[in-house]
Amino acid sequence: MATNLSIEETTNLVKQILENHNTSSQNAELVAKALVAAEVEGQKGHGLSRVASYSAQSKSGKVDGYATPEVLRVAESAIRVNAGQGFAYPAFKTAIDHLSDLSRKHGIAAAAITRSHHCGSLGYHAEMLAKKNIVALVFSNSPKAMAPWGGKEGVFGTNPIAFAAPRANSAPLVIDLSLSKVARGKVKVAHEKGEAIPEGWALDQDGNPTTNAEDAMSGTMIPMGDAKGFALVLMVEVLSAALTSSQFGFEAGSFFTAEGPSPSIGQFVIAIAPGPFSNNQFATRLETLISAILDQPGTRLPGSKKDAMREEARQNGLTINDNMMESLLALKGDS
Repeated sequence: MATNLSIEETTNLVKQILENHNTSSQNAELVAKALVAAEVEGQKGHGLSRVASYSAQSKSGKVDGYATPEVLRVAESAIRVNAGQGFAYPAFKTAIDHLSDLSRKHGIAAAAITRSHHCGSLGYHAEMLAKKNIVALVFSNSPKAMAPWGGKEGVFGTNPIAFAAPRANSAPLVIDLSLSKVARGKVKVAHEKGEAIPEGWALDQDGNPTTNAEDAMSGTMIPMGDAKGFALVLMVEVLSAALTSSQFGFEAGSFFTAEGPSPSIGQFVIAIAPGPFSNNQFATRLETLISAILDQPGTRLPGSKKDAMREEARQNGLTINDNMMESLLALKGDS
């Protein structure tokens, strides 16, 4: 059995839950929209499964649900956004609002986000800029979940990268990837369901391959591309943590528990106005490239299924299984 709710109903439910757990209405709405968007697109590790941990952390004060991001202009086209140990979504909105203007004025602009938290599906934020006709690159670190290549003790998070580019007559091209073989949120979902995970996703505490989700949660994730993937993980850690003066993965508090210090991680955003760099040919050139890809049978663009999933949810709502619905309703009543 399951419950069917519209996107609006699901968003309002999540918003109310967060408001009941020490989160301002404005922040709760931003968080709820992002979590529901991830759920709609099948990114369940960044969707409704996060409501319980977010609520617990806001209730305990590990996350400041009332935090208002503070902006410091550090250069002509660069800003620093202090998330104030609050949710990442208000800080990202603040950064995106500033970067869209700064990049149009200067061609390129950047934002360092510090004292931040889990930012969900990173492509969600990159796409926001692409919808404003800006090319975006976004980087984030996260609490330790991966060991250095050859090691077995976690130092780095799964450290996602996202890229988005506007298209003339289509939804933006969005590329969103975790630098582990899979996002750790997928392991968390499997753990909560008591399900096994595929071999090759993770290692246990002793550095051995495992299909046990519980052992994987206490062990480490395997980087995509093995040693080369680890090099990319290191690059993202430098950009998102060292460059923003935030906590490294091995220093950061957990995203999942209500106890302990705030994660206080960092994100780095680069926004590029495509017109000046391309002599206003960007849209045409991008479509030429996309046509060359799609002209070959069997090919598709990254994220190409999202539009259909969004339309399906708009038309028919979200199907929420009984266990999740019971958890959400319990959280709604738990203040």
